[in-house]
Amino acid sequence: MQSSNHRLRDMEQHHPLLSAGADVETGSLAAGVMVGGPHVGHTAGNRTLWFIQDSCGMVCATMTWFLVLYAEFVVNFVMLLPAKNFWYSLLNGATFNSLAVLALASHLRTMLTDPGAVPKGNATKEYMESLQLKPGEVIYKCPKCCSIKPERAHHCSICKRCIRKMDHHCPWVNNCVGEKNQRFFVLFTMYIALISAYALGLSGMHFFTCIKLQWNECSEFSPGVSVLLLIFLCLEAILFLTFTAVMFGTQIHSICNDETEIERLKNEKPTWERRMRWDGMKAVFGSSPSLLWCNPFTGLRLRRLMLLTHGRRGGSEFSV
Repeated sequence: MQSSNHRLRDMEQHHPLLSAGADVETGSLAAGVMVGGPHVGHTAGNRTLWFIQDSCGMVCATMTWFLVLYAEFVVNFVMLLPAKNFWYSLLNGATFNSLAVLALASHLRTMLTDPGAVPKGNATKEYMESLQLKPGEVIYKCPKCCSIKPERAHHCSICKRCIRKMDHHCPWVNNCVGEKNQRFFVLFTMYIALISAYALGLSGMHFFTCIKLQWNECSEFSPGVSVLLLIFLCLEAILFLTFTAVMFGTQIHSICNDETEIERLKNEKPTWERRMRWDGMKAVFGSSPSLLWCNPFTGLRLRRLMLLTHGRRGGSEFSV
């Protein structure tokens, strides 16, 4: 039997032989699990709310909210409320604002959900001895996190954690996209693409209507201000539609192929059994296809969320 020191050295030099299904936090690792560098974090059992204290990410997340709210302002106050057709304003207003709420809710769920962080600093001598590894069993230790790392986990230098099935770190949601929050990120990109396309359609109809009528009758704002607001909205919508539509397609492709973006870029050969396409979708969104797949509020417990608001700060992320 090797000593604990030998085991730790092996972890740094060899690929893991263990698999991700094991319970790393309780110390029960079955043979065949690949484990790697995490940092201790905000898991469901810790009753904490995940939030990354990254200045760039917080600025980008704030900009995302500002641009969505700007779009709501222009759509509601420049185009819909001044419209003479009541039902046109009501139906389009209800649809656009509902999609905007779903987009912002998906953004919040992506940003405030633990993406699958591995516990940090658990590769201690005592913990290694508790694993009771057999000769030939090798696990992987992340030198940055000093923790045992599950299969398909990668270290994020911004979150300062290893993330299970990490796809990428997105500054627009100020978080990594990983095993536990990929669903919300997919919904975020989908709803942003939808409201961007919707805003473009409404802007085109508004321009066409105002050209036939007097601009003063189309909006409560002056013609010059209205045109500037609409032009900026169209530019914003085109950029967001292009970006989020591409990202949405990339995410769906990755889920169906059971391959993360990092694994694709590194051209990693799969050491795991890949899921079939629908199995991959079910693994991310849950159960059989239904409208619940499109609901970012699924699983949200308001009472628990209120309890989480009594916490303390610490590290690159803090609990609230």
